[in-house]
Amino acid sequence: MSQHTYPAAITDEFMLVTASAGEKIAQLLRSADSEINSVRIFVSGGGCNGMNYGMTFTEGTQYRDSVLRSEDYQIVVDPVALGYLKGCEIDYVEDGVNTSFVFNNVFQSVGGTGGCSGCGGGACGM
Repeated sequence: MSQHTYPAAITDEFMLVTASAGEKIAQLLRSADSEINSVRIFVSGGGCNGMNYGMTFTEGTQYRDSVLRSEDYQIVVDPVALGYLKGCEIDYVEDGVNTSFVFNNVFQSVGGTGGCSGCGGGACGM
């Protein structure tokens, strides 16, 4: 049985967060319950439309999670999701009344849609 290692820190090689996405994540965390300290990115699906990417609030990290730390926010990702996110850019787009997080550059590398599943009011399930 081979032993896998998972990076403790997420670097630009795996994921970039645009300034607008970072600002929105920080804003959402500030308005969340006091025990919430991070945003978790998850991957689901794999059917006809490829993978779906989503975000939710979390109270902390798990044993094998990788973490992207910023001065204003923290993002955690499990090892499976991290494999599907390699090379992606997370952006936050406002188009009139429509707002959403968008995962760019995932379709070419893993066959995903780049859309954020579970977006309620443009906040990706958060």
